[in-house]
Amino acid sequence: MSQTMIDPVLLKSFVAVLESGSFTRAGERVHLSQSTVSQQLKRLEEQLGCELIDRSGRYMVATEHGERLLGYARRLLGLMEETVEQLREAHAESEVRIGVPEDFASDALTPALAAFARAHPAIRLEVTSGLSNSLWRQFQAGDYDLVLVKQRPGHAQGLAAWPEPLAWLDSLAEPTHARDPLPLVVFPPGGLYRDELIHSLESAGRRWRIAYTSGSLASIRSAVADGLGVSVLPSRLALPGHRRLDEADGFAALPSLELALHLAEPAPRRVRELAGRLMTLCAEATGPVHG
Repeated sequence: MSQTMIDPVLLKSFVAVLESGSFTRAGERVHLSQSTVSQQLKRLEEQLGCELIDRSGRYMVATEHGERLLGYARRLLGLMEETVEQLREAHAESEVRIGVPEDFASDALTPALAAFARAHPAIRLEVTSGLSNSLWRQFQAGDYDLVLVKQRPGHAQGLAAWPEPLAWLDSLAEPTHARDPLPLVVFPPGGLYRDELIHSLESAGRRWRIAYTSGSLASIRSAVADGLGVSVLPSRLALPGHRRLDEADGFAALPSLELALHLAEPAPRRVRELAGRLMTLCAEATGPVHG
């Protein structure tokens, strides 16, 4: 008997019978038939060489041996559940997947991510940058634990959000804003900046053409500064070689967007820690948090 290995499935049925008082209700709890639960109890009694359940009354009650086993069974099952939970959490925390907009995955963000990686060398950090619309769809599909996206205010409630004012930008040295049609420097289709830019021009009846398209923020900023066309970017991203355009130049003020941080739930501890670091970073880069 000292070499007997007790099947935890049998222990689970044993506990269910005593806690529910019948084989039928126990079967419902462990998702087995009444006959299967009864057979499992017989197997457990045969393994241990003693009766565990008094079947003589209306309700199933423990024998003296059964009462002894019940406490151990509950502890063993509890330890097994705790073990599985800890292992799952450890696995979840071994990798953190984050999506960030291309215009934020730059000098401001990479030092914070590098500091997190150094503090947790056992965690594999996977960072993907791209257009916010794509990042949001991928986040909803479960591809990311954490995502920073540009969105219209109130589009989706996140962990936190920060205002992101937009600005019309032209070249300071080689301005293009007076040309007709107006040359535009834009991100690929699907980006919020591009959508806001074109919508504003169409509303004003202004003729335009796409002069330069790139998915790279650095390329967009350089193209504007070098005189390839006008673009719309967050105000904080204006370069010394840019000129801000306003209503005096014939360009209507643009509605602000917001930078929103979204967290997939349930979130492991390390993911929440990284979220806290990003909240601090975003507040420093864009201004007070809201939402």
